[in-house]
Amino acid sequence: MASVNRIVMNKSARRWIKALGPDTVDCCEISGKWGRNFGFRSYTACRFPEYDICSGPFTGDDGAPLQFDLIIANQVWEHLDRPYAATRNVLAMLKSGGHFFVAVPFYIPYHGAPIDCSRWSARGLKNLLIEGGFAEEGIRADQWGNRQAAARNLELPWPPEYDEASDSLENDPEFPICSWAIAQKL
Repeated sequence: MASVNRIVMNKSARRWIKALGPDTVDCCEISGKWGRNFGFRSYTACRFPEYDICSGPFTGDDGAPLQFDLIIANQVWEHLDRPYAATRNVLAMLKSGGHFFVAVPFYIPYHGAPIDCSRWSARGLKNLLIEGGFAEEGIRADQWGNRQAAARNLELPWPPEYDEASDSLENDPEFPICSWAIAQKL
């Protein structure tokens, strides 16, 4: 069952990524395996912390940064010690016109696996991406949450499973639970 925290984000993110034409896309996912079912032309998974995106771009045998049309980082940027450096490294790994999709929690409990460092709203993600070298006009960011979902994040077991009968998916901009963005290398 899905967590109430990600229902709206996942629907939006799937639309954004499907609009890129996955069958023409060489994709790299940093941690997780959320993107493996899109039918990308090629799919590379790089696990954090074994591959530390903060220390530099992922490179091939020749030492040059690997190049991708899409890089996905779903629920990993909050665990990075140096997210701004990591964002610059992602930019170096994108082909011209390529995209970076990043999704992070905002109002959820601390989860130190291996560490927990940062939280961003949609505006904060946009600023992170700009500081990381992406042009503002190439960035789209969104967020979702509400008071009920915020309260559910205090329950155990965590994360709270989505209950269609009782969980509202209405958005309250003053209570973001998660944020996500896609940025294009222009």
